[in-house]
Amino acid sequence: MKITKFTHACVRIEWRDRNLVIDPGVWSEPGALSGADAVLVTHEHIDHIDVMRLAGCGVPVFLPEDAELGPSDIADRLAITRVSSGQTFTAAGFPITAVGGRHATIYGDKPDCANLGYIVADQLYHPGDSLHVPAKPAEVLCVPLQASWLKTDEMIDFVKAVKPAQSFGIHDGQVNDRGLESLNGWLAAEVDGYRYLRPRQSLIIDHL
Repeated sequence: MKITKFTHACVRIEWRDRNLVIDPGVWSEPGALSGADAVLVTHEHIDHIDVMRLAGCGVPVFLPEDAELGPSDIADRLAITRVSSGQTFTAAGFPITAVGGRHATIYGDKPDCANLGYIVADQLYHPGDSLHVPAKPAEVLCVPLQASWLKTDEMIDFVKAVKPAQSFGIHDGQVNDRGLESLNGWLAAEVDGYRYLRPRQSLIIDHL
């Protein structure tokens, strides 16, 4: 299974002739969706879903049942399947489990939104904008590196709680190279199996 990181939170998973994309937002490269068979969206924020781009792709899109996608004339052009926490389903031939439920708290009583993490083929866990720890460990974890709702110690503790064999950073689209050096340094020092992938870099898992 080939896992490729694209800019910010977008990840593409390929196995044989199957192509699954998670969170292709407005900052991710259009090429992430080339040949995609299905798309998983963790939540409605534009850095995780580019509705206009998806409307022109014609691929199945799976997203939280309470997600709001803006103008209905555009959103209605998407082939949407709404899913809920705890649900298992198949997307692009991959078995998927949806976990979590809400976006991490940003500040005080500011409104949040629905957010689902996705466990793909019992191998890869993409949490979206949350630090929800699933009931069972994942072999590969996508680690949010920076957000208005995130502290460095929370990021490190999240990886330690999930206990992946491998992990790599996502949600880094607003961090410059100096900031990335610091965040990656902390993770590399504190957890085993961490690596940083720049956009279009991949890692390979030799089984599914």
